[in-house]
Parts: sequence; C-alpha cells; structure tokens
Amino acid sequence: MFFAFLCVFVVLFSFSHRRPTITQIPDSHKDIFEKKSFAHVATSHNNIPQVTPVWVEYDGEHILINSAKGRKKDRSMRDNPKIALSVQDPDNAYRYIGVQGKVVEITEEGGTEHIHKLSRKYNGRDYPASALVNATRVIYKIAPTRVWTMG
Repeated sequence: MFFAFLCVFVVLFSFSHRRPTITQIPDSHKDIFEKKSFAHVATSHNNIPQVTPVWVEYDGEHILINSAKGRKKDRSMRDNPKIALSVQDPDNAYRYIGVQGKVVEITEEGGTEHIHKLSRKYNGRDYPASALVNATRVIYKIAPTRVWTMG
C-alpha cells in the first residue's frame, strides 16, 4: 500500500514540478552553432517525415538554414512550417541541442550570399558556382518554440 502511495506521489510531483519550457538557445550551447556542426532537420510533407543534414547558423534569435527552391526540404517547409532539429557538438558526441520550432520567414533575398557564407564556414571557400546555375537559394528563418540540451 505504501509503495502504491509513493508511486502516485512521485508521478503527481513530477507533473507539478516540470521544468519550464525553454524557447531560447542557452548560452551554454551557443558555441555548437559556431562550429562545423550539422543540423539534422526533420520536416513533414503530406504527413511523410524526412530528415536532412544541413549547414546551420544561429543569429542570436533565429536558426538559419539554406536550400534551393523547389527541393523536397523547401516544399516541406512551405507546406508545414513546423520543424524539429538537432545539432550535435562535433567535439563531443554526447553534447547536443534539440529544437522544435517554426519557420517564420522564407526569403530568396540574400540566399546566394548566405550559402557562400555557410560554405566558407564548413569548407573554407565559396559555394561552387556550378551548383548555383539554375538554382534559387532560399534562407529559412526558424524561431525555436522548445529547446533542450544534453551535455
């Protein structure tokens, strides 16, 4: 009987004392975005999930990713702006940040410059000109709605 009471107490206590929802990237994990860390972005189009590794940056308020207009990821984020992503610290596989969020802006303005900036971060050089032929680069601005960290 005491054990049953204890279990009920623990369950009720845990629900009433949950951590508040974090919606900002904590200072303790902002450095992950400064490294050559890949974000694994989960999107859904027609109720079919897809996960894609992408280059990523954080501007202090939003998470920014880049893709070409018309790709599956582009169509998915336009169809359903709710996304999830995780970014793992390349120096410590057990340290990462997870985010649920919403794409709050999709713009072609500055898309080519942005992909060059990301390419310089990850590859040390501009994005290949041949990959830009007949491609319209798009920036997706993601507002976190829930953030969690590990490590």
